[in-house]
Amino acid sequence: MTYARFLELFPDNDACLAYLKDKFFADGTECPNCGKATRFHKLSGRSAYSCQYCRHQVYPTAGTIFHKSTVSLQLWFYGIFLMSSTRCGISAKQLEREIGVTYKTAHRMFKQIRTLLSDEGEPMLDGDVEVDETLVGGRPRAYETRTAGLNRYGQTWRKTTVVGMVERGGRVRARVTAHRGSPVLSRTLSEHVLPSAMLFTDEYSAYPKIGERYRGHKRIKHQARVYVDGDTHTQTIEGFFGLFKNGVRGVYHAISTTYLQNYLDEYSFRYNRRFSDQPMFYAILDRVERDRLAAL
Repeated sequence: MTYARFLELFPDNDACLAYLKDKFFADGTECPNCGKATRFHKLSGRSAYSCQYCRHQVYPTAGTIFHKSTVSLQLWFYGIFLMSSTRCGISAKQLEREIGVTYKTAHRMFKQIRTLLSDEGEPMLDGDVEVDETLVGGRPRAYETRTAGLNRYGQTWRKTTVVGMVERGGRVRARVTAHRGSPVLSRTLSEHVLPSAMLFTDEYSAYPKIGERYRGHKRIKHQARVYVDGDTHTQTIEGFFGLFKNGVRGVYHAISTTYLQNYLDEYSFRYNRRFSDQPMFYAILDRVERDRLAAL
């Protein structure tokens, strides 16, 4: 999806609205009012279509992130295009400059788009699954380097714990958690990893008990400076963490804990489609349809 192709397909608001109409109310769709297989015709000057039989009106943006937005539909599509055409994302400040809206509006647009990228409800991970945790946040202040600045798990209060799980050669899941204690790790893995999976972790003390619930469990001894032992390693999930943190440093610089999960969803969405032939632009628009069906 190049910029020239985007302008060819979506030159104005009507073209964007027609795209949504064709996805939700294609020719032959049953009218919600009369139940007949019908065609919906555009109403002049409105973002609505009417049934050719009973004149019932439908709104393609209803139930989507575009509904009742004062930002034009073409600018929404362009924001999705910008997010999908970069490897590490785009900041709200850049979107503000690109489309001429306020920072508050740009931030809200990207927040709404990222809500589409969540992997909630998708199949659980299976096969060879690597699990690891990382801390995301700014450098600790001077007083936080003392014992008083550490919580019971040895992390500074400015850091946020992220648990990552990845199938080798497959999908990734990343979740913000309260801490890295055994109960939280156990609950997180049980929600996202099937018991038939082979687990690969480091030597953190919480994992042996958790690993008993899975088909197998192999641990790599990082403290002994051993990083790969045959097929035992956690390099895949650490690579994902590296991609995420480098992207944050280069594009966003800092992310608050409030929105951290949304950014993790974006990077996971992009990572999980690294082998897909479908342009990411259309993959995100497909999520608009899924989100609309869930809302109705």
